[in-house]
Amino acid sequence: MNINVLSKNENQEITSIVKKLISQISDLITSKHLEPGDKLPAERVLAEKFGVSRRSVRVAILKLESYGILISMPQSGTFVANIGTIAMNGMVEDILSLGIPNFKSLVETRILLELKTVRLAANRRTDADLNRINKALNAHKAKLLAKEDAVQEDLLFHLAIAKASGNVTMNEIMIGITPQIIVDFKKYHKDYDTLDELRIREHTEIYEAIEDQDPDLAEKRMKEHFKLLYEYCDVS
Repeated sequence: MNINVLSKNENQEITSIVKKLISQISDLITSKHLEPGDKLPAERVLAEKFGVSRRSVRVAILKLESYGILISMPQSGTFVANIGTIAMNGMVEDILSLGIPNFKSLVETRILLELKTVRLAANRRTDADLNRINKALNAHKAKLLAKEDAVQEDLLFHLAIAKASGNVTMNEIMIGITPQIIVDFKKYHKDYDTLDELRIREHTEIYEAIEDQDPDLAEKRMKEHFKLLYEYCDVS
């Protein structure tokens, strides 16, 4: 579950609960109730212990896993990572100080990532990758020409490029942050529905640069594609 796609109030409520849970789980570790390598109690047990829902426990655990503090092992459970207490306390402190990412921070992160992933995609793409990107490109174009909502196809086009980069970590981050950016941009940008022809042309040019395995041109086309998004971000 991605808490960034919930409403603002739901985000704030879950974030508050999750931060408290992260602090409580950290306390179990630093107080020696849990040692590095120990298995974390079941979600049900933690939910009962801390008086919260299992859903909240799951989000807290996933967040700690994403930072490497907990490690999930299929069919075995979730375990405390073998890192020192000092490092762990510092990481938890940083996690607890983080707020909910705003639209601008998500956009800046996405732009930095996509400028790199599109270069990697141009260099590394396989025929299968190219077919996947082209399929998403054509689906997006067909929806726009039919005057239908194409947000999902837009998302799949960019995720296909991230996959073609061959970098699993970048791909995972893109999967996490891109959906909310696209949804928010369409929701708040008053001129969104007048940009169909521009988006079709820009997506096509990005695809062609990747097809030609020209990383410099691919990056240039992606920068041009982000121009309106970044301008909107600066004034929003």
